[in-house]
Amino acid sequence: MTTDTGVTTDTGVTTDTTVTSDTGVTSDTAVTTDTGLTTDTGGEPGIRLTEVDGVRTLLAAGSGEITAGLVFRVGAADETYATSGITHLVEHLALFRHGVSDLHYNGATATTYTIFHATGTADEVVTYLNGVCDALRDLPLERLETEREILRTEAAGRTYGPNHQLPLWRYGAQGYGLVSYTELGAWHLTADAVRDWAATRFTRDNAVLWITSDTVPDGLRLDLPSGPRHPLPPVTSALPVTPAYITGEDGGVVMDGIVRRSSAASLFADVLGRALYADLRQKGGYSYATAGHYSPRDADFATVTAYADALPQKQDAVVGGFVDVLARLRAGRIEQAELDAARNKVLKQFDQPDAHAASLPSYALNLLVDHPNSTQDEYRAGLAAVTVDDLRDVARELHATALLQVPGRGADWAGFTEAPQFSPEADRLAGTRHQSHDDKGAVLTVAAEGVSFSRPDGVITVRYDQCAAMVAHPDGGRRLTGLDGFQIAVEPTLYAGLTPDRIAAIDAGVPASAVVRAPERTPERIPQPRPASETAAGRTGTGGWRRVPAPLLKLGVNAAYVVTLFFGLRAVTLTWTVEPRPGTAFVVLHWLLLGGSLALTRVLRKALATRETPE
Repeated sequence: MTTDTGVTTDTGVTTDTTVTSDTGVTSDTAVTTDTGLTTDTGGEPGIRLTEVDGVRTLLAAGSGEITAGLVFRVGAADETYATSGITHLVEHLALFRHGVSDLHYNGATATTYTIFHATGTADEVVTYLNGVCDALRDLPLERLETEREILRTEAAGRTYGPNHQLPLWRYGAQGYGLVSYTELGAWHLTADAVRDWAATRFTRDNAVLWITSDTVPDGLRLDLPSGPRHPLPPVTSALPVTPAYITGEDGGVVMDGIVRRSSAASLFADVLGRALYADLRQKGGYSYATAGHYSPRDADFATVTAYADALPQKQDAVVGGFVDVLARLRAGRIEQAELDAARNKVLKQFDQPDAHAASLPSYALNLLVDHPNSTQDEYRAGLAAVTVDDLRDVARELHATALLQVPGRGADWAGFTEAPQFSPEADRLAGTRHQSHDDKGAVLTVAAEGVSFSRPDGVITVRYDQCAAMVAHPDGGRRLTGLDGFQIAVEPTLYAGLTPDRIAAIDAGVPASAVVRAPERTPERIPQPRPASETAAGRTGTGGWRRVPAPLLKLGVNAAYVVTLFFGLRAVTLTWTVEPRPGTAFVVLHWLLLGGSLALTRVLRKALATRETPE
């Protein structure tokens, strides 16, 4: 099933599409362009707006079998970190009774919506939609424990795009940032909580149905409860300054930025992708895959994402070329031919058979979020009016809000500010101090207002009233994540004097709604004192490590480079140039030391990337 942030494209970049392409609906228009329905009263010649059992319904004739999608305005961004995954649970439970079937059907939980879709005969589609609605009213909650395990298995096998960490750094551990996080809610949510979520979010007033037919199929019955339309979640920010950068793993450069929804912005994303391809692949030979994507975020704004892959030895060249492309577009050095190529690509989509039917998914989403819409004629006119100057303005808007992820090294030289690695000093709390057993410079402070973790290079604080989630283990271990995305691991085994009464004080301060009761850990999973190079705090991602302060890691990487160079030269010298030849064991020892220093360098470079602590 397509979950979390939608579909991973062939470039690896994760985008929030309306439906997967195997439904039979061409979704390129919905993803990379900004189309829409005329108004709630209709007006597009090939699309009709009607109502079925109180659900707004879009109809457009298509060839072949019928495809239909029932879309609800609820997704991962509507949850909290402590309840994340509840929408996904509902989706799984609603589809359980359909079992194995020749009908092509599926469900998807995305950032701001959930969709159930099917392709088949009219009778098959009607049976599917009626069954989904019946299941949403009466979820098979006896399957809850089984579906929990299925979700965790699904998560364990899921691959993530290179842009997967950008939302958590941009938005924090809330709203639109939750797509970067594991689904904590799948661990502990009760049947009552899941039932209530379905009853209040999966309602007829909060849904739109689309069908690739000019009539409503006979027998369709959308038996859904009534309920209010839910607005989009508020937009939060964890970045005090933009453009900003973070360090990531080897393999590529990725960036996103927020721009106003427009025809110019959708065309710009294509121009950006083409420019990266021309400069980094065709001219430089540095990258194989490049991409530019445009994805509406809400009624007014969209996310533009750009990506270029790189081998480790080409990373500096790719970063430089990537920044140069952005600078060229921002300066307005854009050829008319670049704009025309992007525009013609979009216009061709309107000439395809069943163009209206193919546009239904994006039209439905526009209805859900109350986005101003255009007819296809109006949209064509809007595309024709876009100029090179308009693209330049979008480039500047993108740069002003950009978040750039670079492998290993920084991007200060290009005018990007490093995203916060620590909380503001003013957030340091006063309370009982608990010295780390293995790092004399590290102190955990338990205060009445929250918890702080401090080292000489900075402090991280999670206040109880700003706690997005606290994972609580039966052995006393606690992991607190703030709404800003910073995280502190509180482990009694790692700090002096961290007695049960101090853990109880933390438990009393964190709101019950943020507490996630985790399963009992096996003894080998309970942390024990570790080397001082590791730390118990950091901003979370989706890997399996804690953040080590960047200055310390950068020093370690530089030292590892020196050691590697020394042993490399030494090994080569001993092997081929020294006379008389030294003993075999002595030479082998130097080659082993070279291998070890290379491995150390790679580990330290990877540690510069941001990842989260183990669940």
